[in-house]
Formats: sequence, structure tokens, C-alpha cells
Amino acid sequence: RRTMSSSKFVVVAAVLGLAGQGAALQIGTRAPAAAVRLSVPHMQTAAATKKSTEVESMLAANRKLVDSLGSIAPDMSELTRLRFALAFPDEADATSALRETIAWRSGKGKAIVEAAGGAVAKAMEGGGWDNEPVRNAAPNAAAINAYIRPDNIMSLSTADGDLVYVIRASLIDDKALMSKVSVGDLVDFLLYVKEVHSLVVNARSAASGRLCNVIFANDISGTRKPPDPLFGKALTESSKSYEQLYPSLAGPTMILNLPFFLQAFIGLFKPLFPKSVQARLKFESAPVLAKLKTLTPLTTDPSAKKSFLAEVDKLLA
Repeated sequence: RRTMSSSKFVVVAAVLGLAGQGAALQIGTRAPAAAVRLSVPHMQTAAATKKSTEVESMLAANRKLVDSLGSIAPDMSELTRLRFALAFPDEADATSALRETIAWRSGKGKAIVEAAGGAVAKAMEGGGWDNEPVRNAAPNAAAINAYIRPDNIMSLSTADGDLVYVIRASLIDDKALMSKVSVGDLVDFLLYVKEVHSLVVNARSAASGRLCNVIFANDISGTRKPPDPLFGKALTESSKSYEQLYPSLAGPTMILNLPFFLQAFIGLFKPLFPKSVQARLKFESAPVLAKLKTLTPLTTDPSAKKSFLAEVDKLLA
């Protein structure tokens, strides 16, 4: 019978229980040119033209519910309403979730939504992607950006237009971070990041006709201690809103480079994740990522980036 020390289990359980809930602003060095031509606040699927085979077929299959949701949120794009329809096939559930989202976007989250929309539009000026406007416009950026950096968290783009959201928690000084900001400050920051990701992924979906998602790659390399309790609380609070405010946006969640002696206990770790995540959860080894001391080479070294994205493709195949 396999056993493990209680201290080791607590550390890994705490880390895994929060995996997939962190956030970052490093979207990537460039965005697809097609996405740049879209109006960020109104990413209608009509912009997808003849290439939108997947999106169009999904819209056709969910037309009744998508149109019904349109009567509640006429200014919301068909693509966004489609995501609600896919996540909540029951009309009552979809309507309830959509109303909650509308209330948040027009109330408590209004400033976050407006800041993200303006920042993404500015980042796309000139046909590329300038990440600085996005980082600088984040809530409480002056304090948080010193700790949430491209060396520990970033997002990369796949050839298909998905975002790969890479997190190495061991490189985040969460205790120092939480000495500078409150739980509420960090929650606002994380929700802003989710809005940025939503805008980018929806733009790519509208441009290509493929329903793009955010793939989570949580690298456990170097983890030796559980997260700071306040940091964990902020991640948990923000993650609770993810499926409700941004349905059908999350793709697979990968837990990468789990220490060998813990791999036999994967069955014990899975229940730590929300049920909606468990179905998309994969525990894998990513040697290319494990060899990197920090995540910085993924944006500065084209070879490292290419190798890692190829590794992701292989893991998800």
C-alpha cells in the first residue's frame, strides 16, 4: 500500500487545489492580424465570414437558446451568447447565469470591463500586440506587477488561436505580494485578466470561425510549500466566478511535472478540483518546460517557445 507523509500531502494538495485559478497578463508578443481588425467591444460572429464552419454549426445547433438570450442581452455578441448556451443547455440556467453576468458587467465589474476593453484595443494598435498597455491598465497594477511577471506566469498562442496559460507557482512570492495588496485588490486584478483573455479569445474565434479557448498549464516544478492563505483566498474567490461570468472559455487544465513520488496519488488529487474542471483535467510530464529555470525564454527564445508549444500539442493529442 502506498503512503506519503502528511506534510507532503498538505503542500501538494494546497497547490493543486489552487491550480488553474491564478492569472497573468502576458498574452504574447503578437496577436493574429485578423483579430486586430475586429472592434473589441462588439466581436460579432458575422466577422467570421465563410471560414466560420465550427462556430456557425454550433450557432445553428443552439439557435433557439442563443436567440432567447439575445432578448435579454441584445448588445452581447452571438459568440458570447453561444458560450452561455454551450455551458448551460437548460434555458433557465443559461438565463440566470447571463443575468448575473450582465449585473456584474454593468455594476461591480464595470470599471474592470471598461479598462480591459480599452487596454486590449490599445495593445492591438498597429497590427501587433503591445502588452504594456494591458499590464499597466490592470487594477492595482503598481503593486501587483512586481510579483506577477512574465518569468512566472504568461500566456502564449497556439497555431489554432487558443491561449496557453502557463503558471509556475513556485516563482511567485505570494506572501510578499499579499503584504502589499488586499484579497479584494487581487480578485479585481484576476477578474481583469479573465476579461482580457475573453476579449482576445473571442476575437480569434470570430476571425477564424473556430471556437478558441484558454488552455491552462500549471507547472508544479519547484513547489515546496503551500500558498499563502490570503493569496489562496483571492484565487479561490476569483475562480468561483470563472465558469459563471466566462462560460465555455476554459479548455483543458494540465497539471505538469508532478513529482514522481506523488504520481501514484493522482486519484486523491482529482477531487480537489471543481467538477467542471475534473472532466478537462490532465496530469502530464512536460520535460521541455521543466528544464526552464523561469518562463522568460518562452517569449525571448523562439526555439524554446516552439518546443514548448509542440509539447503542449503532443500532450493534448
